[in-house]
Amino acid sequence: MKKEKENFSSLMERVRQCTLCAADLPQTPRPVLAASEQSRIVVVGQAPGILAHDSATPWNDRSGDRLRKWMGIDKNTFYNEQLISLIPMGFCFPGYKNGADAPPRKECAPTWHHQLMHRIKPSLTLLVGRYAQQYYCPGYKTLTRAVEEESMNQSHLIITPHPSGRNNRWLVKNPWFEQSVVPKLQSRVAEILATEYHPA
Repeated sequence: MKKEKENFSSLMERVRQCTLCAADLPQTPRPVLAASEQSRIVVVGQAPGILAHDSATPWNDRSGDRLRKWMGIDKNTFYNEQLISLIPMGFCFPGYKNGADAPPRKECAPTWHHQLMHRIKPSLTLLVGRYAQQYYCPGYKTLTRAVEEESMNQSHLIITPHPSGRNNRWLVKNPWFEQSVVPKLQSRVAEILATEYHPA
């Protein structure tokens, strides 16, 4: 007898109940993500910060404000799961290390990402920051090279630096990102959302 396909809401429930790395987290596990099988855009981020953890809302901070500006969308659109899925590399707040947020836990992506992405099948995947880039596009020695080359080569994959204020120096050093990559990102997002709102 053929095994019945798992309902997406059941998959999400399993993700939200995950305690795989509970022993290594500074707080009780609280996976923070938002996803729908209908989403045509997936944003793969780093890991929720403490504000996102406390509010159970992805990108609920200044980094989120900058990311939404780069994408050219408002909060209502950004948090509409039918349009955009928000899936971090690490689902729970990882704590702090050397005065900054610690790296995302390594257990989450191998355990859950394929199951989620296989069901969503996005038209655009946005990899935000080095951790997402290293996981999905490991062939690049630097994030800068990955951002530059992938933005020229593909329309279904765009890589950006993390929008944290810690990357302000990178943005100043690489003005081409906001001059050429951001407009391409905004155009691609607008194109996909227009199709979603006005399907053929």
